[in-house]
Amino acid sequence: MSRFFLFTSLFAVPAVALSVASRIEAGKAVTPMRVSRVCALLGVVFAAVAAIAAVTGPHRIDLIALLRQGLASDTSPEHTIVFSVRIPRILLAAVVGATLSTAGAVFQGLLRNPLADPYILGVSGGAAVGAVLGIIVGLDILPFGIPALAALGSFAAIVLVFGVAGRRGETPSGTLLLSGVIVNAFCTAAIMFLISTASGTRLHGIMFWLMGDLGLAETGQTSLGAAVLLAGFAVIYLHSRALNLLVIGEEQALQLGVDVEKTRRVLFFAASFITAAAVSLSGLIGFVGLLVPHLIRMIFGSDYRLLLPASCLFGATFLVAADTVARTVLAPSELPVGVITALFGAPFFIYLLKKTEAGRCRF
Repeated sequence: MSRFFLFTSLFAVPAVALSVASRIEAGKAVTPMRVSRVCALLGVVFAAVAAIAAVTGPHRIDLIALLRQGLASDTSPEHTIVFSVRIPRILLAAVVGATLSTAGAVFQGLLRNPLADPYILGVSGGAAVGAVLGIIVGLDILPFGIPALAALGSFAAIVLVFGVAGRRGETPSGTLLLSGVIVNAFCTAAIMFLISTASGTRLHGIMFWLMGDLGLAETGQTSLGAAVLLAGFAVIYLHSRALNLLVIGEEQALQLGVDVEKTRRVLFFAASFITAAAVSLSGLIGFVGLLVPHLIRMIFGSDYRLLLPASCLFGATFLVAADTVARTVLAPSELPVGVITALFGAPFFIYLLKKTEAGRCRF
């Protein structure tokens, strides 16, 4: 099977599925049955892309032969490659993609800004400072060294942003945005200082982390990230109806009985928390949280009862596909996955800018 065919399949399968879904689901009301139907479709798409990713790489895997040997047989090189190397990486990509897409959808709705992404409140800057510091001092030899420091940096940034923005029990969106910009600017300066002190042997690891690296996937880290995602998603989804009202306007939400300030705080913190966990495991992967929610919104509408689970599932699919391309397009060398997501995301970002200027962006 040619590499071109595999790459085409990775993105053609989701594209065809979304095209079919857009025709079938267009204009229908959001009901539990519709949410289940869309999630089932996107789950099948994810499984198909994950299967293609598992057999794609520098060492080509014959899936039929592997199945004939038996999945329980761990003596063959093919079994080791698939189950010890590729599947853990696929699972990490899925967790990170799902997390960033969910958080992106939340931030775009809360801030009523179509250009918002999961890194808008400074979480990425704090994580980057922690990770770069860990790489410089050599903590990358420890299983949880870099993720732990990156997570600490993210949480410190979250506390700082909310501390600066909060006044008299309130956290206005505009003040939060400005606080995030300030924290990110400070973190960027700190990163530049740390990089200037790094030795040549450490710079490669730093640059890969800053552009997104899923190559060091470990089961324990992925399981922890999945647990954080599930907990955060549950909290966010419980507020999906309130988020629908907040998007319409805070005054209307208040009139309909929504505790606006409490809901905003919970959603901001939950989205920031899951983003911090994802960034600590994968580094900075841009555009996933910007691109995926908009694609899902264009196809299935803006109701967060459907938008959130659909973004979560399709975000996992998108990042698995992008990471597969990143690790195989220049095999045996690898590209940072952030390079691939940027190639897709940058043109889409320009498209969003044009739509925003024309006033045609929906939430």
